[in-house]
Amino acid sequence: MDMDSIKKTGTTTVGLVCKDGVILAADKRATAGSMVVAKKTDKIQLITDKIAVTTAGTVSDIQLLIRIVRAQLKLEELRKGSEPKVKESANFMASLVYNNIRKMSMIPGIAHFLFAGVDKEGVKLYDIFPDGSLSEIDDYVSSGSGSVFAYGVLEAGYKHNLSVEEGTVLAVKSINAAMQRDTASGQGIDVIAITKDGVKKVFNKMVDYSVKV
Repeated sequence: MDMDSIKKTGTTTVGLVCKDGVILAADKRATAGSMVVAKKTDKIQLITDKIAVTTAGTVSDIQLLIRIVRAQLKLEELRKGSEPKVKESANFMASLVYNNIRKMSMIPGIAHFLFAGVDKEGVKLYDIFPDGSLSEIDDYVSSGSGSVFAYGVLEAGYKHNLSVEEGTVLAVKSINAAMQRDTASGQGIDVIAITKDGVKKVFNKMVDYSVKV
């Protein structure tokens, strides 16, 4: 498997660091090759009340990895009596992704996550690439087949002192740009904000592609 095949995961997800929180956004179309298999996919998943991820890649691998991380973080919380730290949680998920893509399988285990959360140290955003590498993001990041179009909007509109409200608008614009040009992205947009108060859905909109005759 080469890196080009890893990058061609059909979706568009975006993460933005704002002055008062982190924004995660994603489209809602799920594809298998050139076929649309689902139109209402939730590509932003909660890990805890204060941690969430965007998802891109092979659905079965994504679902399994998220279940493992959720269970492990819950066990750690019960054992330590405190909420999990975002950085430690991101490192744990990255280690799972690293092992996942290197296992022998007839189906490539591709999973790309944008990992965001809040703890006592503040809000954090990480890019967990399909090869298991982990990068902390201090501005913005996008993943999936539509990311090249999203990046064009993010490059033009991002500034470091964005509010959550301004970040939400920019995230919606970037996902919408991808949906206009990337056939694997579409159907709608979900946006969540993670602040000191936890995770909150701040935007949800379906797109009607039906044509009346």
